[in-house]
Parts: sequence; structure tokens; C-alpha cells
Amino acid sequence: MELRRLEERADDVQESAVMDPEIRAYYETGVERDRLMEGYSRIEYERTKELLERHLPPAPARVLDVGGGPGAYAKRLADAGYDVRLVDASPLHVRQALERAGGRFTAVEGDARSLDEADASHDAVLLLGPLYHLTERDDRLRALLEARRVLRLEGVVAAAAISRFASVLDGLYADESYFTTAFFHRPEEFAAEVEEAGFVVEAVFGVEGPGWLLADRWDDAVARQNILRAARVLETEPTVLGTSAHLLAIARAR
Repeated sequence: MELRRLEERADDVQESAVMDPEIRAYYETGVERDRLMEGYSRIEYERTKELLERHLPPAPARVLDVGGGPGAYAKRLADAGYDVRLVDASPLHVRQALERAGGRFTAVEGDARSLDEADASHDAVLLLGPLYHLTERDDRLRALLEARRVLRLEGVVAAAAISRFASVLDGLYADESYFTTAFFHRPEEFAAEVEEAGFVVEAVFGVEGPGWLLADRWDDAVARQNILRAARVLETEPTVLGTSAHLLAIARAR
């Protein structure tokens, strides 16, 4: 489908609430504030930091962190010298991000599908949360199109998805768990959506690798290095990408 037709279709999609009430209620409990410092999310955090360091343009590039939550990645990037602006649909997340920012980055409420940002105004866009909470394909495409709109030529988007198989594997890890409304991607359909929005996909990475099922050993230094080593070795192997809880697409606006 031609990009112009995609943009016209996105414009015609009926506006919906910025955040689904169930998703809003889930995050308003404060569950996200320290999530990345707990359990197997620590693997997600370490690996995502590593992949961002590898693929983002050097500081002081302008980074738009869309769906940036309480600001864990925004703070790290701002500390590294990046010019960071965070956008999130949750008022609680924005308040928490501003507290964490300490003036080092900005944070505002907003919708990933309709960003209040100028065209070609950023060097990189992070979409580390919105795509899996937009359960309709048209909404995900709108968010990706908005990311492309605000990116400069050759700008980088880092977009995250949850693997289609994460829920089953999480059941093995934790016996039972609950996550709010979300869409789970197969690796190949995730790459296809990013490409359909007009990006050139450089790679889709498995973030945690299969080692996230051994997250209870994370505090052991040897085990931690083995988990990270396995994730790096297998990060783009197509036959095991889906064993990661999260996928990360790195793509460019061209």
C-alpha cells in the first residue's frame, strides 16, 4: 500500500480515547514506577539500554520518548547528554517522570497517535510502550506514522513490541501473572508493520533472549553474564526471536 494511502487511512480512523480505561487503571496503580528494577524486567532494562546505546545517534541528539512512562530511559539518556522530551498518556507517569527529571528533561501528556511536535524535529524517537497497548492495527500504524513525521531524515526509531509467546512463557516462569490489555506480535508481523509506516527496518532484536526464564539467578554475577551473553548471541536469530518477552525494532526514516 502506498504511504499516501496509509496516511489518508490514518486520518480517517475514528478518534478513540487517549488511553483505554482498563490500561489507565492498571498504570494508575503505580506498577510501572520501579518495574524495570525488579524480577525479569531487569533483563529487559539492561538489554534495552545496551541496544539503544548501540543504535541511537550520539548526544546531544534530540530524542522523543513516546510512552516513556515514569522516565527510566529518559533520565538515563538525559544524564548521557541527550536532549530528551517524554510524552505519555498517563498523568501519573508524567508526574513521576517530572520528579525523576529534576529539570534534566521535559515531560508532557500526549497521544502517540497524534503528537504535538513539529515535523522533522527529532533525531530519534522511542516507542518502547505504546505499540503493544494499541490493539488495533490502524492505531499502531498511526503511532508509527507520527514517529516518522517528527523524525529528521535518516532519524532512528526504536520501537518495542511484546512477543506473541510471552504470556505462555511467563506462565512457566511465574505460574500466574496478570497484564493489562495488550497486543502481542509475531516477529515477522512486527517488522512488516514498521515497514508499512515508511521505515527501513535495520533489525528486529530479541531483547531478553531465552534467559529471562532464569531471572531468579540474576543476582549471581556469573549467571547474569551468561543470561546477557545468550541474549546477545541470539538477538537476531529468526528461529528464537519469539522466545524473548520483548522485541525491539530499529528502523530509519528514509
